[in-house]
Amino acid sequence: MGAQWKAKGKELAANAKGRAFGKLAKDIMIAARNGADPASNARLRLVVEQARKISMPKDTLDRAIKKGAGLTGESVSFEHVIYEGFAPHQVAVMVECLTDNVNRTAPEMRVLFRKGQLGTSGSVSWDFDHVGMIEAEPADKGSDPELAAIEAGAQDFEPGEEGATLFLTDPADLDLVSRALPAHGFTVLSAKLGYKPKNPVDPANLSAEHLEEVEAFLAAIDANDDVQNVFVGLAG
Repeated sequence: MGAQWKAKGKELAANAKGRAFGKLAKDIMIAARNGADPASNARLRLVVEQARKISMPKDTLDRAIKKGAGLTGESVSFEHVIYEGFAPHQVAVMVECLTDNVNRTAPEMRVLFRKGQLGTSGSVSWDFDHVGMIEAEPADKGSDPELAAIEAGAQDFEPGEEGATLFLTDPADLDLVSRALPAHGFTVLSAKLGYKPKNPVDPANLSAEHLEEVEAFLAAIDANDDVQNVFVGLAG
């Protein structure tokens, strides 16, 4: 789980695919504010690659780009809000939202956090590092993540999912490192700012029942349409 929680299991993943399109469409619209051409808009280029990776329909992708760039005459207004607190059994969690109506999102978060504990601003963020997170896969078998991290300017790296590597950067270096990694044998799959727990809880220290309760809580949070990312203080 580590820095960012993702739905586990085929059924959860299948149910989450539609929501993933919606969440990514928001990222695309926001990125497209700085231009509709991915070739000259680094942030847009990265989220477009993510969209293609999860097979977002081309019509959906193009519509999000045009809407974000103001080419459809529609206004796009999302507010970035972070909710902090605890999942059941005192597992720290940070929930990143993009919403067009905070008056709708805030009460929904309060309801979702009833099985945990909703905190105030700063209540758990002190126990997370704000970092750039780049998920990349080796272009060939000889690609060395340690050497790539050093050469590209990443602060650290750790194993990712399905053979990928998660490169961690200073927030200001996210785009710089993303651009450098391909020259050192890695294909960038996604790049975003996020939160990495400083003192993550080892899931092995939770009973199977307690871990299941934490997973259920996180799944409910992630299912909310306004939630973009969920960062959790669990190791592994």
